[in-house]
Amino acid sequence: MPQPLSAAPTPLERALDQNESVKDTVEQSAAELLVINTVLKQEIPPHVQSGEVAQALEKTDALETRIQASAEDLAQVNDVLEQQIDERADLERELKATKAALAKATGQPQAR
Repeated sequence: MPQPLSAAPTPLERALDQNESVKDTVEQSAAELLVINTVLKQEIPPHVQSGEVAQALEKTDALETRIQASAEDLAQVNDVLEQQIDERADLERELKATKAALAKATGQPQAR
């Protein structure tokens, strides 16, 4: 990602940072759930994996899938945010250059 024009992060950059943090947490949670579910399936004998225990294992499988899908969705949102940040930075550079050219053409001092 290009450097912002100012030292302070923009709202879009802060949103991207927050989304990245949430995505990382969601991915970590999915990985932990996968480990827990795998251990449970290995430790609980197949003949015991029935009724409520089987339902709980199925629900953790489904939950793991939903969490992973959410992490992938967040990654896509982050890509869009990053594109928007890049486009905005480009537009701000163009605007600054246009203002400078206009000020030069009209002989006015440059405004910041």
